Amino acid sequence: MLGNAEDSDKPNRRALILVENLSVPFDRRVWQECTTLRDAGWTVDVICPRGTKRDTEPEAVIDGVRIHRYPLRAATGGPAGYLREYGAALWHTARLARRVGPVHVVHACNPPDLLFLPARWLTRRGARLVFDQHDLVPELYLSRFDRGKDLLYRAVCALERLTYRAADIVIATNESYRDVAVSRGGKRPGDVFVVRSAPAVDRFQPVPSEPELKRGKSHLLCYLGVMGPQDGVDYALRALAKLRDELGRSDWHAVFVGAGDAFDAMRDLSRQLGLTEQVEFTGRIPDADLVRYLSTADVCLSPDPRNPLNNVSTMNKVLEYMAMGRPIVSFDLREARVSAGDAAVYAPANDEAEFARLITLLLDDPEQRARMGKIGQERVSGPLSWRNSQAALLAAYDAACRGRTPVPAGRQVRTGWRPRG
Repeated sequence: MLGNAEDSDKPNRRALILVENLSVPFDRRVWQECTTLRDAGWTVDVICPRGTKRDTEPEAVIDGVRIHRYPLRAATGGPAGYLREYGAALWHTARLARRVGPVHVVHACNPPDLLFLPARWLTRRGARLVFDQHDLVPELYLSRFDRGKDLLYRAVCALERLTYRAADIVIATNESYRDVAVSRGGKRPGDVFVVRSAPAVDRFQPVPSEPELKRGKSHLLCYLGVMGPQDGVDYALRALAKLRDELGRSDWHAVFVGAGDAFDAMRDLSRQLGLTEQVEFTGRIPDADLVRYLSTADVCLSPDPRNPLNNVSTMNKVLEYMAMGRPIVSFDLREARVSAGDAAVYAPANDEAEFARLITLLLDDPEQRARMGKIGQERVSGPLSWRNSQAALLAAYDAACRGRTPVPAGRQVRTGWRPRG
């Protein structure tokens, strides 16, 4: 079995992880997978884009994981911008994959559903392809662009089918995604493994509350996460305006931590709603500051609206709120309930007025907030812990490598390597 790094009889095995939409180790899920594989005796390489403020070096070895990064400009200007971004990413990924050389497993993390293309050079030489499906890209397209099932939608569906077909093993982030891999992707149930994202508990350790972060108010509300068109920050801001104007509550300060391509638009919306004095946008901040805000927060916000993607997706921020023992207000989404259970209260889908009312209920009930926070911490340290996901990840790799001949340990391979025969 994989997972016994001390077994000297097991040959060294190599994995190459491909990521396009985030740098590593900034991508926390991918970094947890890297370190899990490393601890199980794998040699791990990663190919990913460079970050803008961190992860900027073209090459790095961090905690035994070798990372190869390439320059990438994020898409702007609609579909043409994504074509430019993805074209550049695929070219750089293929170029760097040839430098890495033969491996046992190519581990492709979407989006986009295109990384099976640069992986082909390695899979044709014996590597197995593990598809780590972080997002359902057809649902992401519908939720983000609101263009309906047009030609581009049909194109992303076709790319998803090709990715499933190319993959030997699929890793899904939850049971909803697993169902899609089996029903829509045609994968055998035994070839699909659920590896849930889970917060790194060493990163989320509560510290003493800092009342000054509340800016003179009685309560602090906190949002943590990406700010894209589908992430619901606009719903949260409109709910906060209702909280103040319709429910008469002005005893709170709110902080929105994170960034994304809707960041500037959300700050503009906050000004339009007259929330500038009560709503603070920090952008991305160091972990230590993030923990300070979450440790002080009375209520955390998960305003992802119901759409084809969000209803079946696991939100990392929900798990991170739970790790910090914070109560959550969420819209009623299928996977939000699976993750949070009684650690959250749920407004009907996209109902901003009820979202605001639930914030008020929690602000007025510190005992319920404490109960919900404890439930969340227990879930994250128990059934939703990364320990369980580690076992599923290693089982997926075992299944991928079953019956495969290993690459000789320590073999150095140059660009342009070709196997004999």
